[in-house]
Amino acid sequence: MTPRRHYRGLEHAVVRNVLLGGLPAVAVALWLLWTSDVSTEVRWTLSLVLPSFWIGAAISAYSRTVRPLQLLQNLLGALREGDYSLRGVGAHAGDLLGDVMAEVNELGETLHRQRLAAVEATALLSNVLAEIDVAIFAFDADDELRLVNRAGASLVGSTPEDLIGRTAEDIGLAEYLEGPPARTLDQAFPGATGRWEMRRSEFRQDGRPHRLIVLGDVTRALREEEKLAWQRIVRVLSHEINNSLAPIQSIARSVRRILEKELVQSDRVADVEEGLDVIANRSEALAKLMSEYARLARMPAPKPKPMQVASLVEGVAELETRLEVAVRPPQYGSDVVIQADRAQLEQALINLLRNAADASLETGGGVSITWRSDARYVIITIEDEGKGLDATANLFVPFFTTKPTGSGIGLALSRQIVEAHGGSLQLENRRDRRGARATIRLPREGSTVQATYSD
Repeated sequence: MTPRRHYRGLEHAVVRNVLLGGLPAVAVALWLLWTSDVSTEVRWTLSLVLPSFWIGAAISAYSRTVRPLQLLQNLLGALREGDYSLRGVGAHAGDLLGDVMAEVNELGETLHRQRLAAVEATALLSNVLAEIDVAIFAFDADDELRLVNRAGASLVGSTPEDLIGRTAEDIGLAEYLEGPPARTLDQAFPGATGRWEMRRSEFRQDGRPHRLIVLGDVTRALREEEKLAWQRIVRVLSHEINNSLAPIQSIARSVRRILEKELVQSDRVADVEEGLDVIANRSEALAKLMSEYARLARMPAPKPKPMQVASLVEGVAELETRLEVAVRPPQYGSDVVIQADRAQLEQALINLLRNAADASLETGGGVSITWRSDARYVIITIEDEGKGLDATANLFVPFFTTKPTGSGIGLALSRQIVEAHGGSLQLENRRDRRGARATIRLPREGSTVQATYSD
């Protein structure tokens, strides 16, 4: 607590003012007393009583003024040092010092509640950080560690107590304080090895910048997704290959029996040729399937260059010749430019426009394409007036198709292209009328490639 200081100037001023204020009255009273016709005993008695009351008034004024101020000083000093338990007592309601004392008491109570809430919130945050299995590190402007949870300490093979105060270089995390703020990496740490998703953000504490690093192990999740992807691929390939091999085997056995019985006569040549045609057609279909799969699996990484969205959309719309595509440019921002691989985006838009045209041709409806932009994205929208979407859960499953002659990779390929440009593709049924809507979102300030593909 702040030690009590004695402000002699204020104390002397209070006493001096009271004494000076009462001096004329006391002097007049004593003069009248000693000049009047009273007994000597009365004169001396009153001469002693009047100065006593005079001095007592000065002491009372001192007590009622200076001591409450000293109490307020102690209360404010305690609040400044974080002690919110002290309260001022003895203040009289209705006077200025009493009101000030009451306000200081209310301030102490408010700060006490806020401190209690902050302590509880900090305890809750500490428990949450301790229980989650995501590694969290917070570094100050000097790259010294200021916060780490149990998962983070275990990841680098130490304890939180030993890590606090050490630099990012000492811990082995200096490289994550620079570069892209979000990335996926394969890294071996002292406490674990696997694939990690790293995210970095900034915050300020006590006016100083800090950086927060979050490392999450995505190995298990990626393995589960990889397993499901392989299961889907194997299921589709098995279905298609079996559909091709069954007639090939059947026809091959029939042709062999014909040849073994030497029944290749003029009336059986047509049967042999028909069987060979079936074998050739199914073999060709199987080869086409594998070619389409290889095309989907070996999609090259985009090569972004500046391009106008308007020229991209208008050029793709002209390629659809079965019906007229209504191009509706925005009222503002029609000359927006993005960084993207034109050839790949054209392929994605062609696939989506072809699907829209197929759906509209069945109902006699139309197709429209438009685009707009906001602060972050360019949004391209394709709408048709077909029957709408069925089996929406399987729209982006490779080789899934509802068309008799469809390959089943158009939508999967389109989404792969859009996501490789840092964007997203969404398909949904229209609510305003019958038909479907495809929405592409692309980053406006440079398309950041987020995925790469091996040859």
